Amino acid sequence: MAAVALGATVALAAPAGAAHAAPIAIPEPSSPSARTATAPTATTAASTAWAAGTRAYLVITAPGDTSAARTAVANNGGSVFASYDAIGVIVAHSASAAFASSMRAVSGVQQVGATRTSDVPADAYNPAIPPNPTQSATTLTESNRWDMTQIKADQAWAVTTGSATVKVGVLDTGVDDQHQDIAPNFNAADSVSCAYGKADTRAGAWRDVDTHGTHVAGTIAAAKNGKGVIGVAPGVKISSVRIAEKPSGLFFAENTVCGFMWAGDHGFKVTNNSYYTDPWQFNCPDNADQAAIIEGVRRAQAYAESKGSLQIAAAGNSNYDLANKTTDSESPNDSTPVSRTITNACIDIPTELPGVVTVAAMGNGNVKASYSNFGNAVIDVAAPGGDGASGVYSTLPGGKYGNKNGTSMASPHVAGVAALIASVNPALTPAQIRDRLATQAGDIACPSDSRCTGTTSKNGFFGDGQVDALKAVGGSTPPPGKYFENPTDVTVADNATVESPITVSGVSGNAPATLKVGVDIKHTYIGDLKVDLVAPDGTVYTLHNRAGGGTDNLVQTFTVNASAEVANGVWKLRVNDNASQDTGRVDVWNLTF
Repeated sequence: MAAVALGATVALAAPAGAAHAAPIAIPEPSSPSARTATAPTATTAASTAWAAGTRAYLVITAPGDTSAARTAVANNGGSVFASYDAIGVIVAHSASAAFASSMRAVSGVQQVGATRTSDVPADAYNPAIPPNPTQSATTLTESNRWDMTQIKADQAWAVTTGSATVKVGVLDTGVDDQHQDIAPNFNAADSVSCAYGKADTRAGAWRDVDTHGTHVAGTIAAAKNGKGVIGVAPGVKISSVRIAEKPSGLFFAENTVCGFMWAGDHGFKVTNNSYYTDPWQFNCPDNADQAAIIEGVRRAQAYAESKGSLQIAAAGNSNYDLANKTTDSESPNDSTPVSRTITNACIDIPTELPGVVTVAAMGNGNVKASYSNFGNAVIDVAAPGGDGASGVYSTLPGGKYGNKNGTSMASPHVAGVAALIASVNPALTPAQIRDRLATQAGDIACPSDSRCTGTTSKNGFFGDGQVDALKAVGGSTPPPGKYFENPTDVTVADNATVESPITVSGVSGNAPATLKVGVDIKHTYIGDLKVDLVAPDGTVYTLHNRAGGGTDNLVQTFTVNASAEVANGVWKLRVNDNASQDTGRVDVWNLTF
């Protein structure tokens, strides 16, 4: 995984610390005596001037009244920056090198851990509001992009575009709320900055300090307004919870704790988390600091889920087997990374926390994205994240648009589908939504890759499969169009080219963008074969080009975008044998319009 954000850009630079994408970039009022979890108690640190050497810590105690632990923080050379009583987590600052060891000896304190290996930035005590970018109008009109058609979001919109009562939290680098495709669905009332670990509710504090969060937000819920792009769930509301700090762009544990607590207390049905918690790519429970990070963030996520919020998270972009961890050479990323040996006990936070939906990325088609992390029994579902030239196109700050690739881009597709599920089934619990994402996903078998283990229905590359927005809203795939077949055998000799025709009639207009071409060719070495579909006007669409080596028989259904072709006329299957020794025949082929 990369530094922090899980979304790398295509033709755009990815932040070093957003949601670790490919190769990652990613990322409640109450009285003083009855503080709620999301009303973190800011005490001395809020009014203390910044001092060099100040570090941040999570102090873990019993949920409920943290007053004794807060007093102990002050008595041991620290100050309380924020306190989340409902989960027993205190964010403390101290410049004392002995602070952690002293606090671990305090009765009632369960764990203490430094959340970073660098100083708390001065901005924590007087955060600057991110600038509001100048907006550019767009002449782009909406179209059904490959990622949306791949998960059938475009078909799901005919059933519902989502409910405005469903709130989705974007925990990331912030969101440009003024963007023409985001403004119609933006929920400012529940947006916040959680950078540094304490809620900052000032207007605009939630704005993007990079581009990552705005891109993610557009994939989830860009408005269906005739311009730009359309999100998976263009009728739901999105809120920005900025957890990336400025200028580092990193997402530390206290920021994530604040974000999850905010999500739980503000009624977010779903949150998207396209990042890993810095500075550790993996947090190991045999390290006292990292153990406290695990426990603090775990409690916050459990709190959010108990309040009805489901967390969706990106799996990461290091092409790493999360089910067989051995090394980590990227941590800590806020100072000097070191190479260390790790085991599966070490986890990527938040994606490997209990209850979190872990999302792998796919390219254009039913293929694993080259960069996507994987792991049997770790990956829950998969979704389009883009790969190479086939990027995910979405919103960027200032009214702009662009491509990014990464598991950061896959995760918001799943968050959008989860929001559609919640829209049509508002009474579902997070666990029930999580189950439906899995059961409604389309199975994808492992490719010929020994790293992919498991079954067709559940494996390490795709989990339970690719999410299906149409099934999520209770829709069904439209019945197939007109069907034409040629069952006449055509012999394929060595070094020869043959054709088999089908005459199509009675189909109005052009062929569809999803023309199905079913092929059954019996041949003992399909690596010899080049197979093309030839349209009535002579346009050639290559279906298979000498792949598969010595595999016997090509039996497959191909999808061809033939929307530029008039449907009626003579279509041909052209088969070219390019070598000697192996021969075969076209057994049957068909077209479905």
